[in-house]
Amino acid sequence: MSMGDNKKDSDSLAAAGAMAAKSTMKASERVPNALNIASPPGSRTPPSMPSKKTIFYPATSARRQKSHSSSEAVDPNLLAKALKEYEDAGRPRERTPGTSPSRKRQRVYGDRFIPNREGQDLQATYSLLHEDGCPSTPSKTKKRAPHSELHFQKTEEANRMYSRVLRSELFGNTVPQADLDSLSPDPLLGIPNGIIEKTRSHTPPSHAISNLPPASITPSTPHKNLFTYASPRIGSGQPTPSKTPRSHHGPNLNVRSELYSLSPIRYDSQRILETPRKQPRYVNKVPYKVLDAPDLQDDFYLNLVDWGSSNVLGVGLGNSVYMWNSNTGRVTKLCELRDDTVTSVSWIQRGTHLSIGTGKGFVQIWDAEHCRRLRTMIGHTNRVGALAWNDHILTSGSRDRLIFHRDVRSPDQYLRRLSGHKQEVCGLRWNTEDGQLASGGNDNKLMVWDKLNETPLYRFSDHTAAVKAIAWSPHQHHLLASGGGTADRTIKFWNTATGSMIKEVDTGSQVCNLAWSKNSDEIISTHGYSQNQIVIWKYPRMEQIVSLTGHTFRVLYLAMSPDGQTVVTGAGDETLRFWKIFNKRSGREHGREGGKLAEWGTIR
Repeated sequence: MSMGDNKKDSDSLAAAGAMAAKSTMKASERVPNALNIASPPGSRTPPSMPSKKTIFYPATSARRQKSHSSSEAVDPNLLAKALKEYEDAGRPRERTPGTSPSRKRQRVYGDRFIPNREGQDLQATYSLLHEDGCPSTPSKTKKRAPHSELHFQKTEEANRMYSRVLRSELFGNTVPQADLDSLSPDPLLGIPNGIIEKTRSHTPPSHAISNLPPASITPSTPHKNLFTYASPRIGSGQPTPSKTPRSHHGPNLNVRSELYSLSPIRYDSQRILETPRKQPRYVNKVPYKVLDAPDLQDDFYLNLVDWGSSNVLGVGLGNSVYMWNSNTGRVTKLCELRDDTVTSVSWIQRGTHLSIGTGKGFVQIWDAEHCRRLRTMIGHTNRVGALAWNDHILTSGSRDRLIFHRDVRSPDQYLRRLSGHKQEVCGLRWNTEDGQLASGGNDNKLMVWDKLNETPLYRFSDHTAAVKAIAWSPHQHHLLASGGGTADRTIKFWNTATGSMIKEVDTGSQVCNLAWSKNSDEIISTHGYSQNQIVIWKYPRMEQIVSLTGHTFRVLYLAMSPDGQTVVTGAGDETLRFWKIFNKRSGREHGREGGKLAEWGTIR
C-alpha cells in the first residue's frame, strides 16, 4: 500500500469523526440538561419526563471528537473508540424502576413459642442462677449514689426473698420425677408410646414406687385433690386405708396438710415469708463532721490521734497537743513543747490522763482536766512513736528498737526493757483480758509478749512490710489482727493461744490502721495508696460491707468513740473526718460488759 493510499484513508476517517461530533452536538442541543432529566441508577424516584425517551451523550466523546476535527492527523484507535461511544449513546437507556423489590423478612417467633425442656435437669438449671435470681450473665454495674444505697439493699433483699419463694413453689425440697414404669401408652390419657420410650432413656426406672398413680411428666406444684381418700400421715409406700380413722368429735384430719390448705402457696413458702428478716445495713458514706488539723504529720510510723473513755479526742499537731470534747464541741490546747515535736499520744483507760511521746525520746504524762504535766520519763534515745496502757503500766516503743514497761506509780524510769525488734517499733497494743502485748516493727516482725516477760512468746515473720496496724478482738479471746505496709498489703489473723495464723486477706493497698467494732463482729481498716479508703469487713468471712473515701492522703490515723458508733480518721491532708459507721449496742450486750461480773452481768 502506498503513502497516498494511507493519506486518503486518514482523511476519510477524519471526515467521519467530524460528522459524528457535529451530530453529537446537535443531539445535545435538542435535549438540554440531559444529566438532570435522566434518573440516576438505583433511584426510586421516577424521571420527571417519563413520556419522552431520554438519551445521555457523554461529554467526553464530544470533546475528543472536537479536538480530533481540528487536528490534521487522527489516531485510528481514538476514532474507533469515539464511534463505539456514539453507537452506545444512540441506544435508549433502561429506566430505573419506581420501587425497589422488597426483601423477604425472616419470620420471628414471638412469646408464644414454648421451648422443649424434655430431658432437662431443672434443678441443675436453677442452680446456675445467682442468689438474687438473675441469670449469670455479665452485666455492667452502675455506681450508686450514697442516698440510694439503702433502697438498693432493700430491693436486693426483696429479690432474694422472691427467688426463695419461687424455688419453694416450683421444686419444694427436691425436683419431683415422673414414675415412668407406671406409665403405659394410653390414648385416653394422651400419653403416646414414643414419649415413654424416649424419656426412659434419660431417667432410670424406679421399682420402689411403681404402685403409685401416674405422676406428671413435667415438674410442677403438687395437685391438691380434695377427693383423694388417703390420710396425709400415710407414707407413699403404704396401702390406702379402707376407712378414714375417726375420733369422738369427728374425722381425724391433719389440718396442716396441704390437701386442706386455703393458701395459694405451700406451707414451706409461708414459713419463709413469716421468718423475721434482718434489716439491711446502711452506712453513710459522707462524714458528718470534718475538722481542720494543721501540721498533722504525714508519717506512717507515728500515732497522733486517740479517743479517750471520757469522750475527749486527743490530737498531736506539730509541737502541740489539742483536745476536742465530743459532748460540747470545745477545743482545748493541752500543751506546747519547746524545741521538740509530738510523735504519739495515748489515753489511759479511765480517760483522765494523757501520755505523750516526743521526738527526743521523752514520755510525758498530763492531767487532762487541769492541763498540767505530772511527770516526764526518760530512757529512749530516739523518738517514741508508739504508746499503750494496761491499767497503771505504760508501755512505750521507740525508733531505738526498744520497748519499755513503765509503772507510773513507781519513781523508777522503767520496769522492764524489751529488745526483740531490729528496727523501729511502730505498733503497740495491750490485750488487757489475757495480759498479752502485741508489738509491730519496721523489721516486718509481729511479736506477742506474755505479761511483763522480756522474752517474746511468739515471733511472726509472715508479713513482708512494716507492721503498724494491730488490733485485739473484744469478742474472742486470743484473736489478734495485724496489717502490713505497702509491700505486704494483707490483713492476717492470729490465734495467740496456739501461735498459728487463722486467716489472711489481701487488701490491695497499704494497711495503716485496724480497729475492731465494740458492738459487732466487724473490723475496720484504713489504707494508703491508691484510693486512701476506709473499709469495713465482716469477720470471719472477711466480706467488704462498705468502702469509704474522702481523704486525699493515706489514712494514717484511726480512733473509735467510747460508745463504738463513731470513728475518726486523720490523714496528711490535715483533716479529721468523723464517720457514723456502727450501730448502737443493745441493752443485753451492754449489760455483758461488767468487769469481773461480765460472765453473768448481774448479781442474783
